[in-house]
This record gives sequence, C-alpha cells and structure tokens, in this order.
Amino acid sequence: MSIRRLPNSLINRIAAGEVVERPASALKELVENAIDAEASQINIRLEEGGLDLVQVSDNGCGMSRDDIALALERHATSKLPDEAIELVTTMGFRGEALPSIASVARMTIESRMAGEDGWYRIIDHGELIEEGPAAIPPGTKVRVERLFGHVPARRKFLRTARSEYAACTDIVRRLAMARPDIGFTLEHQGRKAIAVQGGETGPERVAALTSRDLRGNSVGVDLQREEIRLTGVAGLPTYNRGVADHQFLFVNGRPVKDRLLVGAVRGAYAEMLARDRHPVVALFIDMPPELVDVNVHPAKTEVRFREPAMIRGMIVSGLRKALDESGFRAVQRPAESALAKWQSEPAAPDPQASIFTSQGRTSVAQQPYPSAVMQEGRGAFSSFQSSDSREELAPLMGRAEEASAPVPDAARHPLGIARGQVAKTYIVAEAEDGLVIVDQHAAHERLVLERMRKAVEGGTVPSQALLMAEVVELDENACDRLEARVAELLEFGLELERFGATAMLVRATPAMLGSGDVKQLVTDLADELGAYDEALSLKERVDHVASTMACHGSVRAGRVLNVAEMNALLREMEVTPHSGQCNHGRPTWVKLALDDVEKLFGRK
Repeated sequence: MSIRRLPNSLINRIAAGEVVERPASALKELVENAIDAEASQINIRLEEGGLDLVQVSDNGCGMSRDDIALALERHATSKLPDEAIELVTTMGFRGEALPSIASVARMTIESRMAGEDGWYRIIDHGELIEEGPAAIPPGTKVRVERLFGHVPARRKFLRTARSEYAACTDIVRRLAMARPDIGFTLEHQGRKAIAVQGGETGPERVAALTSRDLRGNSVGVDLQREEIRLTGVAGLPTYNRGVADHQFLFVNGRPVKDRLLVGAVRGAYAEMLARDRHPVVALFIDMPPELVDVNVHPAKTEVRFREPAMIRGMIVSGLRKALDESGFRAVQRPAESALAKWQSEPAAPDPQASIFTSQGRTSVAQQPYPSAVMQEGRGAFSSFQSSDSREELAPLMGRAEEASAPVPDAARHPLGIARGQVAKTYIVAEAEDGLVIVDQHAAHERLVLERMRKAVEGGTVPSQALLMAEVVELDENACDRLEARVAELLEFGLELERFGATAMLVRATPAMLGSGDVKQLVTDLADELGAYDEALSLKERVDHVASTMACHGSVRAGRVLNVAEMNALLREMEVTPHSGQCNHGRPTWVKLALDDVEKLFGRK
C-alpha cells in the first residue's frame, strides 16, 4: 500500500482523539481559551452532562471575523508570538482544540471585540454551515452540540450523563481554583451547580469549591526557595477523605495531575493519616516557565520539572512546616451524625418534677460556664437518689475528683481544664467556649511519638536495662529482619541481640516507654519491618519504628487518671506538634461548643 497524505477532515478527527476524549475534555479547552482571553467572568452551561450541549460564554477580548475563521484552522493560535515554546505562560498554545472539537461535533462560535461588530460561524463535523453578523456583548460564546454525533464508534464509549457531568464539574472546579480572580458559574439542566465571584482570595475560593468547613480545619502553606514559591491550603490530618479526589495541584496556574506531586503530599502526611485515608490539599507552585515543561501531554494535564527532587522536597517541607505550626489542632466540631444521636430523655412522671422544686432554677444563659449549672443540681440530685420511691440507679462508668480550678484563658490553654474521666478512656475538660473530650490513649500515643522523634534527632534516646533479659521467640525471617536493623533500633533505646535461629534477646527498652509488654513490642516491630522495610526510605522506616514503640508506651485506655495527670496531658498536647491526631490519623480530641450544648437542651 502506497503512502498518501491524509485529508484535513481525517487529520482533525485523529487530533480530536488525542485532545477530546469526552465532554469534559472539550469543556476544559473552551474554558482555558476564555481564561487566556483575559475574561473576568466565565459562564458554563451543560445539557445531559455535556453529551448534548457544552456552552462557554466569557467577557474576554473577543475575536474579529477573520480571527474566527483562522481559529478553526489547525495549529493557528495567538498565544505563541514567537518560537519560544519553553516560555509559554498561557493555558493553551497548540492551536488544535477548536478545529478538533469542530470536526466531531456541531460548533457555533459567536464573538465580538469591543467597539466592533460581532460575527458568528457554525461548523457541523468539519463542514461550514453558515456565518453572519451576531448581536452579542463583547466577548465570546462557543456552543458544542452532539459531541461525536457522527462518530458512533466514539459515542458509544462515552459514559452515562451523570458520570460525564461529574467529570465536567471536576474540571470547572479545578480551573476555578486556579484563578480566584475570575468569576465562574456552571449550570446543568437549568440548575446552577457552581457560582463563585471573582476577586476572592485563594483560600476563600478553595473553601467555596470544596467545603466551607475546610476554612476552619486547615492551615496555610507558604514556602519560598530561590525563584520557586509554594502556597496553598492544607487540611488538618483529622480532616481527611476516603479517596484522593480532594487533592488539587497547580503549576503556574495550570491544574495538573502528577505522580511526583501526589507522592510528595502522601509523604508529608505520613504517620499522621491512616493508610486508607487521604488529605485535603490545594497547592500552588509558581516558578519561572523555563524550569517546567508543559508540552508533555496533548491535554496539558502533565508537566515535567527540571529539578523534580527539589519540588518534592519543597512540598514535603512546606506541608510539614505548616502542619507543625498547627500544633494540637484537630477537626473542631464533632460530626453532625454524632450530634444527632444525642437524644432528649422522655418526659418524666410528675413526682420527679420535685427534683428542681427545692432549688431555684438558674438560666444557662446567665451562667458563665456549664459547671455552675451542674453544681447547682448536685444537691437536688442527691435528695432524689436517697428517696425510697426511686429505682436503683445503674452503675456509673465516669469518675471525677474535686476539680474546682477556674476555667483558664482560651489563649493560654485552649484545651481547658480537666473535670473528670469517662469510661476510664476519655478525659472531659471545660474550655472557655465549650466541652473538650480527649481520647487519653490516642493523645498520649502522639505525645510519646513526638518525644521519641525529638530524642532521635538529638541522638539521645535513653534506654532502660531490663533486670533480666527477655527472650522473644519469632520465626526465622522475622529474626533476620530485626537483626539487620539492630543498630538502627539501638538509636531508639531498644537493645536486641540474636538468640539462636528463632529468638531475639531483649536487653534494654526505651526508658520513655516505661514498663510495657516487651514481647508484643518486638513482635509488632518485626511485622512492621516485614511489611514496609523495603518500600520505605530510612526516614520513613524510622517513623514507623517510632510510631510502633509509641503505641506500646502510651497511656492505655482503661487506666484511671487523677486530675493532675489529666491536666498535665492537656498542657503537653497544647505545645506538641500534630497532637490533634494520633499516629494512625484518628482525632485525639473533639470539642462540643457551648452553643451545641444549649441546642441539645433546646435553649437555642
């Protein structure tokens, strides 16, 4: 078969296969054109998830009659004034999008430049149907109808309207985050799904397009190295998702999906998240265009960095620094579903109304803190309990000793003052603005880990020699793994020695762990090394070892604490980085705001 030149119509359809995979791909190209046209407002309309209609209107610079015709030719663009493609700063630059889309759909372009007449042109699957004057405001409107209508082989591979709509929404959300200075609206089937105003700050735009709760459960990221700057918003580790669909990464204002960046985010949150949870982040990298290659993928969704190791290091360092500064913070409010499970008691029989008859009622609104109301009811409750006509009360799991210290200033002690312990597991504290409930095991586990990390960095983890060395029997492979890491484990204060083929001799343990289950500690360490040793870097292995040891050395659930011990735990949490979540990513404390307490009692 002889070689022949392909006709332009076929060339455009081949190009469309690279650029236009689905309605979301066409939408992305049209919105990027609107951004490059310096629009301040972009309005998007979809029908059937974009399968029947994708319409993008903007108030940008517009096009003349001749430019409209030229824009529909392949490799015609206004975004490359010279041949320096490595210095491109616009969203698009290939000049393939419009002719490619027009070759597989019916496209209508209407445009007008300020001070000139408008013009429109209709192209149906590559064929010019009609053109003429158009009465529109300055800017451009592009309608794409029946995508792949004449290409059934492609049309049948598109997904349902709901799936295509979800993909379009994701594209608009990412592009809107990249440009908080531009207003965006997205309308689907006549219903407005997204509406954001121009002129917002980056954090405001990210919160508006993800969740309003993110603003109160995130930290700002800002790091500069040479000519590269990293900014953005990072959710607290306790504010996480089950899938990684809320990780937004931008390079020079361009949304990208890059394995390097995703891996760096995961590394930054290591030991702060459970393995099946994912952080919520929006990171913006601004750098000179010559340091990044955007001409890697036809859809421009991937980039290549000149110094990828530096970029990864910046992301890890920037996120860790921001999270370190967040200190003890965790998700502030309990879940709405948890609050909904609080139930009011059914109306009591008339005789029980005497509980409060002997005591003057005091409005919660008149009391500075709930403790005053609780104190007032104590005498009444005592008389009620002593009444012979009352049933015997169920045994209580909570405990508290005299804790009459005043509530401390929120600025100095945000976690408040301990008031008691519930189920020998949870510390109940009173803060200026509500009740704080702390999981004592999870909190102490994080504190021990951070102490151990600090000691390892300083090279001084004190060890405690065992009175009698303990023999721990393991399988041979586990013993081999531990033996290979003897020197590493010694830095943590754990002194091990091989004792035959299937046993390890433990001579000393880290002093900060106290007296624990030595056998279980060594067994867990062997399992951790077996699961992650080869896949993790030395730093990550150190974190895993420290995390495992910290879990064994923390205050266990079921241990009774006195008020002094509880307050000591709260004070240390307030000054320890990452103490808002345990080593497995679960929150260590939650706050029930005073407003929520009053709502539970119907006072608000």
